[in-house]
Amino acid sequence: MLAPMDYKEAGVDIEKGDNFVDWLKDSNEASYHADKIMDGIGGFASIFKFQYPDMEEPCLVSATDGIGTKLKLAIALEKYDTLGQDLVAMCANDLICTGAQPLFFLDYFATSSLDLHQAKEFLKGLRKACFESQMALMGGETAEMPGIYQPKDFDCAGFAVGVVDKKKILGKERIKAGQKLIGVSSSGFHSNGFSLIRKLFESAEDLKEYGQKLLTPTALYVELVMNLTKIEGAPLQALAHITGGGIHNISRIMPEGCGAQIKPWTIPDLFIEAQKRGNLSQAELLKTFNCGLGLALVVDEKSYESVTQEILKLGFQSIDLGEIVPSSEPLILPDSWQS
Repeated sequence: MLAPMDYKEAGVDIEKGDNFVDWLKDSNEASYHADKIMDGIGGFASIFKFQYPDMEEPCLVSATDGIGTKLKLAIALEKYDTLGQDLVAMCANDLICTGAQPLFFLDYFATSSLDLHQAKEFLKGLRKACFESQMALMGGETAEMPGIYQPKDFDCAGFAVGVVDKKKILGKERIKAGQKLIGVSSSGFHSNGFSLIRKLFESAEDLKEYGQKLLTPTALYVELVMNLTKIEGAPLQALAHITGGGIHNISRIMPEGCGAQIKPWTIPDLFIEAQKRGNLSQAELLKTFNCGLGLALVVDEKSYESVTQEILKLGFQSIDLGEIVPSSEPLILPDSWQS
């Protein structure tokens, strides 16, 4: 006969999980849209009151993403406080490509066995990033799965919801030849390409020299884009979040008959270091990493200066990326960068 067993002996500590949820509820900071939250963390589901009388046709917008194998680097360095921003940014920066105002965020955190220090550091960063991205942290899920994850390992996913008036949706329908392309600087590699990055910077000496730089969190662009949507004359027509696939993400917003004629820009040193270590061609570098770009904006020519000023005001670099031209090719790279 088997000796009596319980869930804790199998590797799942329900009491510790409950205490973690209580900590999160008790320490939760004031958030955006607090007046619309009817029920939040701790229940079976969260309720958000949806009332936007100032919009003619309010449309819900959703985005979901993860951090990828950047997590492995953070676990190796035992540094977890920036990962929450990575998760929020990867979702929110997609969401705002439609012109949507972020509303709320949900997260999923799965681990072998709940490490309270690890989880709290992650959640602190996530809460702060939600606030900076003008979203309420409505709830989430914490799962212990010792049969799936190795000790100290964890994974996470995020889900963001926003709203936009149908007539103000940004995208390829607004793009036409003669408009300008403006790049907004990234904070580093963001959260893409780390399966390769970890191979290129894998030694103990590399981690000591480059580890903190590689863990620099993904930049948050919500405030910038929300400010740009409020500028008189509505200069912002479309935007692309430059993530996996690099500069080729711009192709996703090009309408038939138009192409993005790209100008070369100065690629930051850390990307050039990765290129050298991996012996990557210029074309491979541009389709693997963001190469210093976080967003690509399509704006009317007359608004170029006002948009650039707003970018600089919020501490980002503004990059002259080129213009929209009549073309059967959605992306036209400089000749010297096509091999």
